Amino acid sequence: MTRTSRTIATLLVLATAAFTAGCAKAATPAPAEKPVAAAPAFPVTITDDASRTVEIAAQPQRIVSLAPANTEILFALGAGDRVVGVTSYDDYPAEVADIAKVGDFAGPNIEAVAAAKPDLVLATTGVQADVIAKLEALGATVIAVDPQNLDALYADIAEIGQATGTTDKASKTVSDMKAQADQIRADVASAEKTTVFVEIAQSPLYTVGSGTIIDELVTIAGGTNVVTESGYVPYSTEQVVKSNPAVYMATKGSMSDPKQLAKRAGFKSLDAVKNGRVIILDDNLVSRPGPRIMEGLKQIAQGLHPDLYSN
Repeated sequence: MTRTSRTIATLLVLATAAFTAGCAKAATPAPAEKPVAAAPAFPVTITDDASRTVEIAAQPQRIVSLAPANTEILFALGAGDRVVGVTSYDDYPAEVADIAKVGDFAGPNIEAVAAAKPDLVLATTGVQADVIAKLEALGATVIAVDPQNLDALYADIAEIGQATGTTDKASKTVSDMKAQADQIRADVASAEKTTVFVEIAQSPLYTVGSGTIIDELVTIAGGTNVVTESGYVPYSTEQVVKSNPAVYMATKGSMSDPKQLAKRAGFKSLDAVKNGRVIILDDNLVSRPGPRIMEGLKQIAQGLHPDLYSN
C-alpha cells in the first residue's frame, strides 16, 4: 500500500531493594521498586522499503505520518502521542482527528510538514517518491514504508519499532498478528477452496492479482483468486463472467460501491450474484498494511466460509 526484522532489545534496570536504617524494623526490607525501563538505544540504522539506509540519531519526539497505515502502526506501538502531523485521509484511531493535517496522501504539503518540525517522517513510495527527496533536502529524516506482503509488513512494523524506540511493543504486535493469521489458517485447513474475485475499483473495474497483500489474504483465508495476473489489474465484465467466481468480494470505499452489483450489465449471470455470495469488505481493513489487516483477513475468511464462523 523485504528485510528480516532487526529488533534492538530494550534494557530493563531493576532497582535494588533498600533497607531502612536506624528504625525499629531495620531488618525488614523495603518493597522493591518497579522495574524502570532504560532509554532506548540510539542511534539506529535501518534499510527502508525504498532500499535506502536511514539513520535515526535519537528517539523521535515529533513524528509526521504521510500514510494512514503508517499512522495506525504508530498508534499500535504506543507512539501516537508523538505524532504531530497526518494526512487528510487518516481516520483511525479517533485521536487522529485532533492532529494537524499536512495535506492529502497523494500530495502532502511540504511546507506544512516542515512547519511541524518533525524529527522523523514516515512516508511511502510510489506517488510520494518525490516528497521523500524534497523533505530530505530540507534536512528531514524520512523512512519509506511500503510493504507488498505480510512478511514485509511484519518487518516494517519491527523497523518502525526500532526507529521510534518501541521495539518491545513492535515485537508483541507482530507476534499477535502472526498468531491471528495462524488461527485463520487452522480454521480453514479442512475447508474446500472457494473461487473468488476481489473488486477494488468500480469504474474502471480493477482487481488484485498475485504479489498483492489482498491476494495473500484470500489465499490464507482458504480462497482461490480467479485472477492469474500479478499486481493491480484492470478487468472487463467479460473476464469476470468467464471466470464466474463462487464469491464476489468488493471493497466499499471511494473507488467502489458494490451494492448495485446485480444491476450492472452482465453481472446478474454470475453464480456469486445468483447465490447471494457478494461480500462487501471494509476497504480500510484489507487495503491498509497495518495491524488491523488481520481484521480484514478474518472478514475475508468469514465471507468465504460462513459456516465456520456462524457462531
